[in-house]
Amino acid sequence: MNRISDLPAIEGGALQRKDFLVFGRPQIEEEEIEEVVDSLRSKWIGTGPKVTRFENDVKKYLGCKYAVALNSCTAGLHLSLIVAGIKEGDEVITTPMTFAATANVIEHVRAKPVFADIELSSMNIDPKEILKKITKKTKAIMPVHMAGWPCRMDEIMEIAKKYNLVVIEDAAHAFGAEYKGKKIGTIGDLTCFSFYATKNLTTGEGGMVTTSNKKYSDLIKIYALHGMSQDAWKRYSDPIFKHYLITAPGYKYNMMDIQAAIGMHQLGRFDENQKKREKIWELYNKAFSDLPITTPSDPGPDIKHARHLYTILVDPNKVYVDRERILRALRAENIGVGVHFISLHLHPYYKDKYNLKRGDFPNAEFISDRTVSIPFSAELSNSDVDDVIKAVRKVILYYSEKA
Repeated sequence: MNRISDLPAIEGGALQRKDFLVFGRPQIEEEEIEEVVDSLRSKWIGTGPKVTRFENDVKKYLGCKYAVALNSCTAGLHLSLIVAGIKEGDEVITTPMTFAATANVIEHVRAKPVFADIELSSMNIDPKEILKKITKKTKAIMPVHMAGWPCRMDEIMEIAKKYNLVVIEDAAHAFGAEYKGKKIGTIGDLTCFSFYATKNLTTGEGGMVTTSNKKYSDLIKIYALHGMSQDAWKRYSDPIFKHYLITAPGYKYNMMDIQAAIGMHQLGRFDENQKKREKIWELYNKAFSDLPITTPSDPGPDIKHARHLYTILVDPNKVYVDRERILRALRAENIGVGVHFISLHLHPYYKDKYNLKRGDFPNAEFISDRTVSIPFSAELSNSDVDDVIKAVRKVILYYSEKA
């Protein structure tokens, strides 16, 4: 395979890997395949009994009162804002170190995303910075559990209680995480999970909202399917025909049984797969301990990290090229990589609309300029992990020795 043309040849011989290792490759087993086939043969492929079973399985696993399956975490965040009453002119405090969806949904309800800087160790929103951003217009806090490391939820919930704010957790990275003995999904007013293809638990595309508030749960179910009073499964599976009524101007955000068919078995193997991720995490930590890079911090005994992303920070003072060259060099070694994330205040839309600039959120910028995510999945074989380790060591050592 040809190298990218602007890269110098990295010493150390031929490529370590012949085929390209896709970043975030999901683990799909025969159980999921057979369940999807069963859904196809049943002729019920939309929202139906398997979605209900998946919701119930998640409720049992997390210990939450209500769970609503949707077609994405983005849909969950959007509907959570709606049912919480967030509207035009309101402000929602969140982190700039996140995927665009977190702030985009705040824009969708015509509220204003207000960014608060992060802690360097966890890459999560700093509660002290949240306090600095509260105004009379603040109505909610939207913390993001970055890479699977839970935010300091006790402090965030205390702030929310003091100022009468709703807490909507963006837990796209954090299924299976725990904070001081409580599972993420049981702490905030609403918690939104992602089951996208790269996540620890996947349904291909999909998401879920958990809450202890029945009103929120009932409203989300209605808004997720056009505002209809009954979903299709309830209407068509009942021998007595029932009309539906539109009770709100809803959306098309429902999950399909085909997706839930995957999720049911993903959840059944979740704890086993998390143990695999733990082992890979430890192998990476050990293999990279002598390199001039920063590896993920230890969250401590009170926190169970979901181990969603393994990110390294490339120090520009210790390598003689920028982070982009490191990314291209790893791809040239047939190793897929990612950047999680470029801080939102540096993107044109948010930068221009809210007159933001470099220097506004120095910690988020520090991570944004240095972070590199490497392949990390329960699907990785021992040889895959070995290839990643060899490639990272090869690239980092080559560029750091010339620094």
